[in-house]
Amino acid sequence: MVHTQTDLPILDAQGIAKRFGAVTALNDASLTVAKGQVVALMGANGAGKSTLVKILTGALRPDGGHLKINGTDRSFSSPGAAREAGLVPVYQEPSLIRDLDVAQNLRLGDTPVEPFLHWVAALGITDLDLHEMAGDLPLATLRILDLARALASSPDVLLLDEMTAALPSDLVEKVLNVVREQADAGRSVIYISHRFTEIAQLCDRATVLRDGATVGDLPIEPGVEERVVELMLGAKLTPARIATHRAHATATGPARLGVRNLAAGSRLTDVSFELHGGEVLGVVALEGQGQDELFDVLGGFRRARGGTVTVDGAPVTFRHPADAIAAGHSLVPGNRADALLMSRSVRENIAIPRLARICNWGSISMRSEAETVTAAIERLQIDTRAQGEVRRLSGGNQQKVTIARWVASGVGTLLLFDPSRGIDVRTKRQIYQLVREMAEQGAAILFYTSELAEIPQACDRVAVIFNGKLVEIMDAADADEPRLMRAAYGLTSKVPA
Repeated sequence: MVHTQTDLPILDAQGIAKRFGAVTALNDASLTVAKGQVVALMGANGAGKSTLVKILTGALRPDGGHLKINGTDRSFSSPGAAREAGLVPVYQEPSLIRDLDVAQNLRLGDTPVEPFLHWVAALGITDLDLHEMAGDLPLATLRILDLARALASSPDVLLLDEMTAALPSDLVEKVLNVVREQADAGRSVIYISHRFTEIAQLCDRATVLRDGATVGDLPIEPGVEERVVELMLGAKLTPARIATHRAHATATGPARLGVRNLAAGSRLTDVSFELHGGEVLGVVALEGQGQDELFDVLGGFRRARGGTVTVDGAPVTFRHPADAIAAGHSLVPGNRADALLMSRSVRENIAIPRLARICNWGSISMRSEAETVTAAIERLQIDTRAQGEVRRLSGGNQQKVTIARWVASGVGTLLLFDPSRGIDVRTKRQIYQLVREMAEQGAAILFYTSELAEIPQACDRVAVIFNGKLVEIMDAADADEPRLMRAAYGLTSKVPA
């Protein structure tokens, strides 16, 4: 997709460097963007993409390098200063304050209401209540609101960090259309994504980071994906070795998890399925079809208003997440910030469930705990160079910490809500492999994903939810994207078993 450009770059960053204590996040990062151009900023998790975006938008001060805007040297002391210069970001995690309603968040950021509402509608959200608490909104809605806030300020350069990673397919298309419109209007976009299909549709060039340095700048053309991945990983890409065994559990005993006619909130109305130990059951749904409520009920964060849940054949009612954990249910939420203590270390975050057991059952061997936590870190290949604070980790390493917590403590039923959202191809493969290994060791895994291509790689079966109801269950081997999308839009005549 080629856009009209001027000779003078609107943004030119050269030799940007940034350290956090002993950790070098950036050492020689460069990025040039012309007016009306969409540039993909790519790299494995931990390559420095988010750090570079935060420097460009004034959230962090660089330790070295030069930044020019329209040919003039600039240095931003705050996000407000960058915004005044026309650089506006949408970061990977939601920025709305959870304890304020939407209107209060808009006032706090001096966001004009009418342009904001225009962009909210253009991005596919038609039922927004400005007085609803931000903390009560689904993650996908929060992401759309962040983008609408950014667009309301008419930025010259829009920086999108994994904007579509938490979105269902219908909202993704809305976002892609808006990015195209921004470029066609002469504005520029820096687009961070691990989805090559989106890069190919939107972007003119790809700038690739590895280990904090720019290692390539390529035009987007057919076949560029392999070269980009080689640059990202520093080696030729080897085929993923994902477990191919797809014979889902046929245990004669009761299901590990049984859900019958479950209803919760205003969206989830009638969902029934069984999940056995050793099985990975995928869940697919467009935004707002009840999948959030389903996982909240099973994780103990919400009460059901109808239906039953059984664990090993016995009816259960979870009044609190602790009840679900006691029953062997562990939820990895879609927003990893909800699961982590950002100012604590990697080891402390992983050890939390074990520390809770100390309080309830008396002391345990600290040596045993250390060995277990270390084994989980090694198993998930977590980068612990910045383990003093989890917030210093890349998004992919943060996500692996949320999963490692339950690997270390042991789990009967693992509830994964979009676990590979916003992470690179290598980390995704690690998570797929771990999911298969845990299932082979007897865990029952419920796996919601917004990326349909993940279904055959990680799952045995897939359940599709539409309008709050389970409309189809199929074998993952038969779940190609056209069939899943038809079911997700309610265009199916199948009756789930």
